[in-house]
Amino acid sequence: MLSALIWIPILGAIIVGLMPGAITDKNVRRIAIATVSLALVVSLFVVTQFDTITTGLQFQEDLPWLEPLGLTYRLGLDGLSLPLIVLNSFLTLIALFSTSVTIQRSRLYYSLVLVINAAVAGAFLAHNLLLFFLFYELELIPLYLLIAIWGGARRGYASTKFLIYTAVSGILILIAFLGLTWLSGATSFEYNPALSQTLPLTSQFILLGAILIGFGIKIPLFPLHTWLPDAHVEASTPISVLLAGVLLKLGTYGLLRFGLQLFPQAWAVMAPYLAIWAVVSVLFGAFTAIAQTDMKKMVAYSSVGHMGFILLAAAAATPLSLLGCVFQMVSHGLISALLFALVGVVYAKTGTRDITVLKGLLTPERGLPIVGSLMILGVMASAGIPGMVGFISEFLVFRGSFTVFPVQTLLSMIGTGLTAVYFLLLVNRTFFGRLPDEFANLPPVSWSERVPSLVVAALIVLLGLQPGWLVHWTETTTTAMLQNYSTIATPIESESISVLLLE
Repeated sequence: MLSALIWIPILGAIIVGLMPGAITDKNVRRIAIATVSLALVVSLFVVTQFDTITTGLQFQEDLPWLEPLGLTYRLGLDGLSLPLIVLNSFLTLIALFSTSVTIQRSRLYYSLVLVINAAVAGAFLAHNLLLFFLFYELELIPLYLLIAIWGGARRGYASTKFLIYTAVSGILILIAFLGLTWLSGATSFEYNPALSQTLPLTSQFILLGAILIGFGIKIPLFPLHTWLPDAHVEASTPISVLLAGVLLKLGTYGLLRFGLQLFPQAWAVMAPYLAIWAVVSVLFGAFTAIAQTDMKKMVAYSSVGHMGFILLAAAAATPLSLLGCVFQMVSHGLISALLFALVGVVYAKTGTRDITVLKGLLTPERGLPIVGSLMILGVMASAGIPGMVGFISEFLVFRGSFTVFPVQTLLSMIGTGLTAVYFLLLVNRTFFGRLPDEFANLPPVSWSERVPSLVVAALIVLLGLQPGWLVHWTETTTTAMLQNYSTIATPIESESISVLLLE
């Protein structure tokens, strides 16, 4: 069943890529959308069959492949990967609906998007280290091409920078996997959290360092972030939705799966320093976002800050904070996708993203009132306003982390306040005031531009009002993840998380 989440998009990519020229671009788009819709249906079916009490892997598939190299085709699903699998299919579908019907070289474009969807699904499901690495690297070239071919004026620079950074990330991760397997004397690359226990602590530090930097580039964390703003600014709107909503989660997922779980002893020693790194990343992202005048760059730097929350929660490593990690991944994926989609609509209608030029777009008669209303909702969610999923994720992160790192948590909470500051600047300058004459006759926003954002906004509110659904899927796994970790949860963290959230 899990293989379907990988091979349906791969098959779709092959079909789309080989379609004859007589088939219109609109029909090519429909086939791509149908392919991802089928993958989303499969992922939702998996959700209905998922046993929330079982702590181990479910729906396992284990097939021999290149056994002399220690590579097996082993897939599995738990509460950490389940929400991300659904998020991957859902946001890929949103990205496809956000794509222009008249996009150039449509067959290549849709094929690359489908390959990325398959690669991300494979990475979230793989439980062989080498298999994970193969899927992790599989998305590199398609995303590079999507930026390089369909990007903005500086797409060559941005795509090359992305390629170099991501290649370095992959090399470091591969070194860590090879080192762990070789030093532990393992005969295969099977995922085994007990492997590092046979290694000296010094070796664990070195290997964990490679993991932290490798996935830190992907997340990205300061100062490994410099590729992200350029990639976002030059990428088209659908690709920014994919990049922020899904692809960055490969980094945070890897941090938890291969950092915390594979090297618990080294992680426990390094945790205070990781918390400091998280604070620096949060504050840097927030202060840098305040200084931006380009809407897209502001949202991009916001991602740097919000990813720092995940590192803080992972460093604290309590049941509540780890649940906050998963919530923050889902929350950031939805909120950033909404914001980038809306920024794309603003740019398409006005021809600019400069907040010093834009004004009055909320004007009902001649402006973009629906876009403005949805932008305000997205900004409120990102700032952690109650009733939306952003509040739940930040509440879990801060409450779970405070008992372990109170000072770092309080400093990170400043980042939430700063989020409200820079997004308030964006909304106030862009959507309020008098609409300039040059924007007096803006093209109407079509339903194809509205619907993707409306659906994402509805889900942001729904998960904010009903967080118990995500808790139900995830709580057992996040609690079990700490069994090999050397830090003991405090009494407050041992409370039933479901009861805490649903009171």
